Amino acid sequence: MPWFYLLIAGVLEVAWATGLKSSEGFTRPGWSVFTLVTALGSFWLLALAMRQLPLGTAYAVWTGIGAVGAFILGIVVMGEAASVARVASAALIVLGLIGLKLSSGA
Repeated sequence: MPWFYLLIAGVLEVAWATGLKSSEGFTRPGWSVFTLVTALGSFWLLALAMRQLPLGTAYAVWTGIGAVGAFILGIVVMGEAASVARVASAALIVLGLIGLKLSSGA
């Protein structure tokens, strides 16, 4: 169950990061509320996952899911550049996340 919590926490991190961008510095109330609610949910699920997972593993995977998810969303939805170097760098993050999962023992 902790890995499931961590996965959903990571997805919510992507959501709140997207909301933060869309809130335009918290000047758009709907997006601002969305950002705060999804951030709270993300932190709560991360805390639940950390009950059973090591701190370093849980935090690295959470931020990695958020970083790669936001990266993909930025390219697909917001039209950001997808250079070979950027995609290769994101792929290295994913490899690191897989390595942490496989070596965590939890």
